[in-house]
Amino acid sequence: MDNATSDYYITWTANDSDELCRLSPTPAEILSQTYIHSIICAFGLIGNVLVIITYGFYKRTKTMTDVYLFNVAVADLIFVVALPLIAHNEQNGWPMGSVACKMLRSAYSINLFSGMLLLACVSGDRYIAIVQARRSFGSRSLAVRYSRLICLAVWVFALGLTLPTLIYTQLFDEYDFMEQTSTVMCELSFTDKMTAKLMKVMVPSLQMAVGFLLPLLVMLFCYSCIMCTLLRAHSSQRHKAIRVVWAVVVVFILCHLPYNVALLIHTMSLFKERNCEAEKTKLTVLATSRSIAYLNCCLNPILYAFIGVKFRSHFWQILSDLWCYGKKSDVLCARSSRRTSDICISGLRTSEGLNNMSSFSA
Repeated sequence: MDNATSDYYITWTANDSDELCRLSPTPAEILSQTYIHSIICAFGLIGNVLVIITYGFYKRTKTMTDVYLFNVAVADLIFVVALPLIAHNEQNGWPMGSVACKMLRSAYSINLFSGMLLLACVSGDRYIAIVQARRSFGSRSLAVRYSRLICLAVWVFALGLTLPTLIYTQLFDEYDFMEQTSTVMCELSFTDKMTAKLMKVMVPSLQMAVGFLLPLLVMLFCYSCIMCTLLRAHSSQRHKAIRVVWAVVVVFILCHLPYNVALLIHTMSLFKERNCEAEKTKLTVLATSRSIAYLNCCLNPILYAFIGVKFRSHFWQILSDLWCYGKKSDVLCARSSRRTSDICISGLRTSEGLNNMSSFSA
């Protein structure tokens, strides 16, 4: 099996036996992953679509953080749309053509790199707004222009890091010697051993370094400085802001650290002979931790958008407009609009004492 990097559907000879080792997932694992992925897909789709609608049609991306969060939602939405096909490929094989296969694998890779780097940009923007409050990009329009250029650079960089996945992802027939059946799989595939060894190490290494370690270090530095600034601030709402900081960092670590540790162990043992049962356990842990990492696309809208007072006021405006459209009542619309305006004014008054700390609830 020198031509593929598939985690499952591999047969190989164990070190202490001449029998083939079947590594395909058990029915219980398939059922549990199907339920988990369905929940992630549903909540991720709803949350990120609402964020995109709110920023795109109501909030109009007025700050740098708004631009970053809009792009994070787009990256997460790309992934949750591709997730059902990814799950189907891992469990049943690939039913579509080669082009769709490459797009599927590339969608996850682009989401990984762009989403994580954009979250690092969010932490950097909040660091400048709170810790380095005197530094500024000038006018609001100029700041938004800079943030859009940064987002464009992040997407281009993510696409560049995705090129190995795009180039080497192919369709191939995976033959099951036990059941004497063949399954069409969509995975990384290589024609020579040297390329296979290089890519099997380089692709997960880039994923761990750029998709996890770099954003984690940036977030830890920025949010540590922000925490120190908030602790020195005399504000009745500083404790709420500190809790938000803790939630952002802890959720990021809990979602991505287990998978990256499992991926590191998996990568380090790729070119060694492994015991069959140990390999099955390792792949089960890898699949489970990967599903936990997928949860981040559902939690991002809550942590970065819905927790903000201003964003919630725009979200309520969407709901009131939808309600008015369904009822077609001018009087009800007028009352709903006034009520939403009151929420906006109340939220702005509440956040006045925070000054630059309000970027956590912008």
